[in-house]
Amino acid sequence: MQIVGYRPRVEEPAALLVSRDADVQRIWLEPGVELTYTLANRHCAGTVDDGTHIACDNATAPYCSSHTDRWPCARCQGECTLPVASCREEHAIYLAAFAPDAFKVGVTRSWRLETRLREQGADRAAHIRTVENGRTARRIERDIATAVGDSVRVDRKRRGLHRTVDSDAWERLLADFEVIERFAFEHGLELTERPVAETLATGTVRGTKGRLLVIEYGGSTYGVDMRDLVGFELHDGKTDRNLQASLGSFS
Repeated sequence: MQIVGYRPRVEEPAALLVSRDADVQRIWLEPGVELTYTLANRHCAGTVDDGTHIACDNATAPYCSSHTDRWPCARCQGECTLPVASCREEHAIYLAAFAPDAFKVGVTRSWRLETRLREQGADRAAHIRTVENGRTARRIERDIATAVGDSVRVDRKRRGLHRTVDSDAWERLLADFEVIERFAFEHGLELTERPVAETLATGTVRGTKGRLLVIEYGGSTYGVDMRDLVGFELHDGKTDRNLQASLGSFS
């Protein structure tokens, strides 16, 4: 069994996608679920075609060069010729906040706005512009990013899992924009301390936030980047690795 992907919590609970004899199944990550797996060898996760997993033994993980998707819009700054059909759809420009004080600007197709925010694990967000296509949106994003930034690294999101958004800093940022709609998301983690950064699939699921999975195990709480799990083969049984303990486990 190999982890071949993951799905953040949007309309359905978050899940790890696993391949069993080429059949792709879900390990649901709802709060309270017990994970009892040991991570074994890691290699390319291959590809999934219509629910069937096509394996790849290349040692590069999570994906080798043959199975790495290169989304043409990922680095676009509005200087394109609208090469993808989705570029011609209406786009929303948004600001997103990640506790306590990490902010970014982003763009997405208007109909995917809330979905995109949940995928990223935003705590708060504001829709600030609507434009006719992705090229125009990228140009505006590029200008705003010089002051706000256009990305927040997973490690920084993890460091704020037990925090709340600095409301004063967020409102100061929004004061410079015309806000169309606001969003506030509750992720239900209820943490009192920062989870330890770790890669494991053993423990009780506390919840998820974007691609971060929070697991409680041995009296400690761990924050796992689900992308770091992709490519690992799973064996049944809890891990026996020595893991760093959180401060709360000593109280």
